[in-house]
Amino acid sequence: MTARTPIRPRAPRLPALLTTERARPDGVRSRPNAWWLAVLTVCFGAFMGQLDASIVTLTYGSLRTGFHASLAAVEWVSLAYLLALVALLVPAGRLADAHGRKLLYLYGFAVFTAASVACGLAPSLGALVAFRVVQAAGAAMMQANSVALVTTSAPRERMRAALGVQAAAQALGLALGPTVGGALVSALDWRWVFWVNVPVGLIALVSGHYLLPRTRARSRAARFDWPGLALLAAATTGALLGVSAASGLPVPGWGVAALFALAALAGWGFVRRQRRAAAALLDLALLRVRAVAYGLVGALSGYLVLFGPLVLVPVLLTARGTSELTAGLVLTALPAGFALAATGGDRLLPRSLTDRGRCLAGAALCAVAVAALLVVPLTVGWLVPVLAVVGLGLGTFTPANNTMIMGAIPAGSSGTGGGLVNMTRGLGTALGVALVTLALHAAGGGVQAGARWAAAVLTAAATAAIASAAAVGRGRPRSGSAG
Repeated sequence: MTARTPIRPRAPRLPALLTTERARPDGVRSRPNAWWLAVLTVCFGAFMGQLDASIVTLTYGSLRTGFHASLAAVEWVSLAYLLALVALLVPAGRLADAHGRKLLYLYGFAVFTAASVACGLAPSLGALVAFRVVQAAGAAMMQANSVALVTTSAPRERMRAALGVQAAAQALGLALGPTVGGALVSALDWRWVFWVNVPVGLIALVSGHYLLPRTRARSRAARFDWPGLALLAAATTGALLGVSAASGLPVPGWGVAALFALAALAGWGFVRRQRRAAAALLDLALLRVRAVAYGLVGALSGYLVLFGPLVLVPVLLTARGTSELTAGLVLTALPAGFALAATGGDRLLPRSLTDRGRCLAGAALCAVAVAALLVVPLTVGWLVPVLAVVGLGLGTFTPANNTMIMGAIPAGSSGTGGGLVNMTRGLGTALGVALVTLALHAAGGGVQAGARWAAAVLTAAATAAIASAAAVGRGRPRSGSAG
């Protein structure tokens, strides 16, 4: 009698391993706080994304010296990243809704981490800009899914608290960026500003594999809308380049007009394409939901106010001879206030207060604070408390705003919705930097006069956030809804 060879289970093929979401271990999935573990894992990406956003500007001086480049050329290290990120957020969300949010999120971390290594090894400025575009592709896969992973992991009644923790992680990354960047550039080299992402990325990859849940609700996979993507990229790129060119880049007037015309035509073409395409990139029906449409206006306005001071305060203070370290420490007051309100707001505010009410209160507090910059002396002693109050207002506004938006979007489209939220954040970030720079550049009375004009821009944005929250209509109490 011949011995039989035991039959072993066939190992999954490589493509299946690369395209299939793996379940969490039973010991993790059965824990009562498993959703918190998922939220904290998403915070790695939130922290790293904002750290990278605020740390790169510290390398400009070293890059100009090392590559013998002009400031206008070096700015493309940030601009190329931002343009690629804004263009890819919605497509990344659409792919995640069809193929799995955990899968795309982990791929995003892998691409971002590998591109960070490549950025640190870049032999030329052109190569660095190219690697930053690849890095932005990874960041888009992460950011398009971060809000969706939080909202689908957390219980509905804890959604706002979970989004507050994620927002606090973003604020922490934003706060540490200037300090960490300055220390790395001074003590080591500009390349370490990119390499600092690597250990965080590796930890996040391992944590995400074991702690993030698989996607339960997916949209039907359909043919990808490449023409829609091209039109969306042209619209966002033309608009952001137009604002940046008007802010002082060496572009003639007709060139600025052409960029805005390109943005308008591409935007019109994108809307027409989405209405007629069989597999539209963006479901325009989402924008007909009142909470989504006005909520996105509020999100853009809030991030404009959040990032505008990152340009205003250093320029204002260093023009008076204040050190960059002092300017960075002054700026820390804003994200510190943001983190405090985002994480502690649920404990301090009445539980009966709706998300709409929180948005109105936070935006009003923010508007009063930035309006104060129109009249108070723009000194360190005044800037610190004003920026702290701005942070408190935005930390109250942002989690409630995101909860209203995501609560109004079907679960099967949460990746697309998260991509919309993050694309809006990216546009708000770009406009905050560009419009404040434009105000400083256009003012004829020097930095002091430009700072007052910049304060007026921020006040207008905060007022728009109030109007967007008021336009949503009355919401349900916290106990009845997450949004």
